[in-house]
Amino acid sequence: MTKNYHFSSDTFCLIAPSILAADFGNIQKEIETLNKSKADFIHLDIMDGVFVPNISFGFPVIEAIQKYSQKSLDFHLMIQNPQNYIQKCKDMGAEIITVHYEACTHLCRTIEEIKKLPCKVGVALNPHTPVSVLKDIIHTIDVVLIMSVNPGFGGQKFLPHCLKKVQQAKEIIINADCFTYIQVDGGIDIPHAKKLLYAGANILVIGSAIFQATNPLDTIDMFKKLKNEYI
Repeated sequence: MTKNYHFSSDTFCLIAPSILAADFGNIQKEIETLNKSKADFIHLDIMDGVFVPNISFGFPVIEAIQKYSQKSLDFHLMIQNPQNYIQKCKDMGAEIITVHYEACTHLCRTIEEIKKLPCKVGVALNPHTPVSVLKDIIHTIDVVLIMSVNPGFGGQKFLPHCLKKVQQAKEIIINADCFTYIQVDGGIDIPHAKKLLYAGANILVIGSAIFQATNPLDTIDMFKKLKNEYI
């Protein structure tokens, strides 16, 4: 049974390990390790081979993850027509459902459908998409996900210009006087994390840095000790 995570104004960094970087041959062990950690969510990158040039995993694998997980599940839909699958995501235990701005022809309608489930709503932006596209809808969503790599593959290097996008997203949120979290996904290590949190990020998606670490629990602890210093 997954827990429901309640967003708060806590300044400590929220961590969402990306299961895409895990050992799928030992998925139960990997999930049980995360259960013992201070991680806040488990991040699920679902890819269809169309919207992004890769296929990750589908609902049978997610069902296994849900079976063992005691953490909230954070669904990141890197797929075409995500609105066709949001109910299934809810049925699989989604706490957060994030869709891509670039994949939604009728984004406002998709946001409303996710809210009705109910789930927390995230909107993701590819590295080339300006954050200004969110100005008119920022007050309707819970999470802005800024991709700091080109989506589709794990293990990529952090794109430096995405740091400025975090600052721009924070400015939009402040100007709209709303409470929307900023999540960043891709190539993040401790030095990047410090800069991102200072810029205004709240949630960090961490893959290789956790699952390739000698001690994943200690690595998660290091990230969790970081604070969002934005004032």
